[in-house]
Amino acid sequence: MPKRLPEDLDARIAAEISRHREGIGIVELSKVFAGIVSRRTLQRRLIRLTRKGHISAKGEGRARTYLALATSDVSISKSDIRLGQKPEAPDIEVYVPTSEESQHVVSYIRRPIQQRQPVGYDRLFLELYRPNETFYLSPEIRDHLYHIGRPPDGPQPAGTYARDILNRLLIDLSWASSRLEGNTYSRLDTQNLIEHGQAAEGKDRREAQMILNHKDAIELLVEQAEEIGFNTFTFLNLHALLSANLLADPGESGRLRNRIVEVSGTVFHPLSIPQQIEHYFRLILEKADAIADPFEQAFFIMVHIPYLQPFVDVNKRVSRLGANISLIRHNLCPLSFIDVPEKAYVEGTLGVYEMKQAVLLGDVFLWAYERSSQRYLAIQETVAEPNPVRLRYREALIVIIGEIVRGQQRPSEAAVREVAKSLALSKDLDDVIALALEDLKHLHEGNVSRYRLRLSEYRAWLPLQEYGGMKARQALKPGRR
Repeated sequence: MPKRLPEDLDARIAAEISRHREGIGIVELSKVFAGIVSRRTLQRRLIRLTRKGHISAKGEGRARTYLALATSDVSISKSDIRLGQKPEAPDIEVYVPTSEESQHVVSYIRRPIQQRQPVGYDRLFLELYRPNETFYLSPEIRDHLYHIGRPPDGPQPAGTYARDILNRLLIDLSWASSRLEGNTYSRLDTQNLIEHGQAAEGKDRREAQMILNHKDAIELLVEQAEEIGFNTFTFLNLHALLSANLLADPGESGRLRNRIVEVSGTVFHPLSIPQQIEHYFRLILEKADAIADPFEQAFFIMVHIPYLQPFVDVNKRVSRLGANISLIRHNLCPLSFIDVPEKAYVEGTLGVYEMKQAVLLGDVFLWAYERSSQRYLAIQETVAEPNPVRLRYREALIVIIGEIVRGQQRPSEAAVREVAKSLALSKDLDDVIALALEDLKHLHEGNVSRYRLRLSEYRAWLPLQEYGGMKARQALKPGRR
């Protein structure tokens, strides 16, 4: 069983550092905390304390030393303000911890728009990036993210971690990513929409559409974890799902743009020539695919997809879900963007647009991933072991449900058995039938895409369900679509 770390470990580390006016290195600190914390964990804590601005660091490698800040600058306690929650006092701004370099970006981006220099797309920003030679994230950060993001039960097939927490991830990522676009649905509203197909009263239908589009896109990434990648097919389909029923011209969904677009609130002017847009879009994916580190790969997509603006709209949403591709493929904790302060995310993105500086967005990425990994590690510890039969026959169950619904068959045991007998081993057949009947019983408008069904197919079959009459009447109530 892993050793339980002291709750006040961060405060102890900071207190020890404050005793050394000239600074103290990792070797000396490891001796002080020997038997309490491993050197690797101590190193991660130092990175976090530095990022949060509780301590400072100078030097590189073995010569790196850590110094305390003046007591007037910071104090550390168990009651330290948690970002993402409402602050007690109205004058406290909810933001992520930032580095000194990031503060320079913040200072520039917060100038009045009239005082910022108009800029266009700089091709060299992408062209000079060399996969596995150029890095936006430092080795320490990448190592830290790997250790907090890897699953506790060791190597597993692609997408296993994400599938274990899929129900939570669908709600969290759909809600959090939509909120960064100004969506006003609460997390509970989002849960009701995804799990029960209930749209929130008094809300714009486009908000419900945005959330359901996220759900469909997330299911694509998780259910097809072994097929997705940094290629045009994956990203065009991501855009098609995320933009469905939201664009003025439906023909632009899932297609690269061929017209000029403007980005509000910035002096940045995206590339406008269609041939160049396609060239650099393909170059982004080519470079991303060549990056070995999954976190650098994820962050690279978050930087360059919005900077190019390859689609008429929905670019940032594509980048946020696209960033999860490498994490899902490497079976790492997914990135949900839960509780990310909108202002920090927007300013980080503007730093890329107007300054070609990714440091502030990098701070947001680091904080967001720490938040996600803490949440899903806690959730995974409470999640029951996945049913091995369901795991083994996942694709077969999708086929069975699809056959019953599209074939307009009643969800009886006999009908399911007829479809399942050619898809399951005889020793597993009864279990597969039971699972299929359970899935059919719980099928609703909010989860039909999980079984690759169209909404029209489900609605046509609905009256045939055992509880179809009641569900059909509910679906026809005012306010339901």
